[in-house]
Amino acid sequence: MKQLLSGNEAIALGVYHAGVAVAAAYPGTPSTEILENLARFDGIYVEWSTNEKVALEVAMGASYGGVRALASMKHVGLNVAADPFFAVSTTGIIGGLVVISCDDPGEHSSQGEQDNRHFARFAKVPMLEPTDSQEAYDLMEWAFKISEEFDTPVLLRSTTRISHCKTVVNVTRERQANLKQAAFTRSPAKLVMVPSNARPRRNAMEERIVKLRSYVEGFPMNQIIMGDRKLGVVSSGVAYQYAREVFKNASFLKLVTTYPFPENLIRKFAKEVERVVVVEELDPYIEEELRCLGIPAIGKEFIPIIGELNPEIVEQGAIRVGLLTAPSKSSAQPKAPPVQLPARRPQLCAGCSHVGAEYVLRKLCFQGSGSSGPMKKDEVIVTSDIGCYTLGVYPPLAALDTCACMGASITQAIGLAKAKVPNKVVAVLGDSTFMHSGITGLVDAVYNQANITVIILDNGTTAMTGHQGHPATGVSARGEKAVTVKLEKVVEGVGVRDVHVVNAFDLKAIETALKHCLETNEPSVMIVRGACPLNAKIKGKPSRVDEDLCTSCYACLDIGCPAISLANDKAVIDAGVCLGTTCGVCAQVCPQEAIVKAT
Repeated sequence: MKQLLSGNEAIALGVYHAGVAVAAAYPGTPSTEILENLARFDGIYVEWSTNEKVALEVAMGASYGGVRALASMKHVGLNVAADPFFAVSTTGIIGGLVVISCDDPGEHSSQGEQDNRHFARFAKVPMLEPTDSQEAYDLMEWAFKISEEFDTPVLLRSTTRISHCKTVVNVTRERQANLKQAAFTRSPAKLVMVPSNARPRRNAMEERIVKLRSYVEGFPMNQIIMGDRKLGVVSSGVAYQYAREVFKNASFLKLVTTYPFPENLIRKFAKEVERVVVVEELDPYIEEELRCLGIPAIGKEFIPIIGELNPEIVEQGAIRVGLLTAPSKSSAQPKAPPVQLPARRPQLCAGCSHVGAEYVLRKLCFQGSGSSGPMKKDEVIVTSDIGCYTLGVYPPLAALDTCACMGASITQAIGLAKAKVPNKVVAVLGDSTFMHSGITGLVDAVYNQANITVIILDNGTTAMTGHQGHPATGVSARGEKAVTVKLEKVVEGVGVRDVHVVNAFDLKAIETALKHCLETNEPSVMIVRGACPLNAKIKGKPSRVDEDLCTSCYACLDIGCPAISLANDKAVIDAGVCLGTTCGVCAQVCPQEAIVKAT
């Protein structure tokens, strides 16, 4: 049966058909849809874990129990899960274990761009890379077979285009019958990594890689496609598709097993062609391997090391170094000018529950311009996590000073406070992020009595990745009711004495609470609570501007709401976008009381 599937949908179907019993993940683009699609199947346990480290450890436990298990995450999530990733490489597995890392070349929705192919070599774990949805589906069965045959976790690496683009998949399997029942057999020498056990396992890892090097030589999805022997292209992943489109007549070596490499296959291909080039996104990972084998090859001389590829980038680079001839002007087809879309700055949604808190932060914390440069002593440093609220760095809110990674807002604030900077420090993070890796930072703040204020922007969901559940939402990965972890009880439970829960749309309450927190000499926490407008069940009546009262002071524009604009030098509100009485922040900001309920 043929289906049109995205890479993530194909991965999920392949995982299900491979007989996986347990799947855990933390949402993050471009990986989110893998678990979302798995949650639609019966007979498999799925969970949104509190973070990627937890997800992998849950999958490890299931594997140790003898069943097949999966952990999926985006590329930076593997940084979080690196500790158990390296640990399970050492212990090996019982039931098959696959870890999926979805990289994001071009940083479409990420704070950094990294090439997670290096993780495979670093952890000595076999890695597979699909080039389309068909291979994404097929490779899941192979991945679990390799895992169980060689006593190893397997890393499957996807990228944004593979994960999100749809291609036809010939679905040839069904879910395996007679699945293995979970049972744990004690094996301390294998699973308890005290030094006396870890040393023999280290030897086993090296022996495993030697066996895998022989195995990948005959792996059927690595493929040599002979064409013009003057040029041989080595590639993998989505870059292979771009290379096929650009070098139409060349010979190709498509690599699916990109660690360990099929060295003999690569040498065989190199002997069949006059010149070898490598087309790959991000780092010269394959290129360096070829050079280590003594095979002259070029890659990054014409392929950029930064950003996502497309056929045009590959073609322009090839023309620049003489691999292709530029089409003559007479033969070139005239191109229609690209459609110019209206410019749109990054901004929070109309009615976003983060706007009020960030507006107050901007008002109280940035006494100067808020631009780059030395801070005044009465200004407040605002450290941020990753989430929708990070968009508050842009004008007109311009309310944030730092943003690094999940959980870092609190711990960076601790570092600034302990360094004795003369300014007060406020850390901002979301409810999902707090559950992900903020709790440990808050424990540290309490234990070491860091005089900081933590603002948890609680919109009741993991908004930026598509409204997935987390422990504080009371909603499971299947959308079912679950136990709700109360943020305020967690905060009080770790020892914070100064705790405030305020309405996200009440500017006076937010300002009063923040002023109080900034005057205390102990860790304080504000939970600013209000529903995400894209997830809210109740919509209020939209607001409107009374033109007779509007004095064109533009104060309402300072909240950066996309529902508010100017017409004839007067503020106007788009009733189709405005949440009105559900939000009402603009009405609280207007000094002329010109914003009223629409009739």
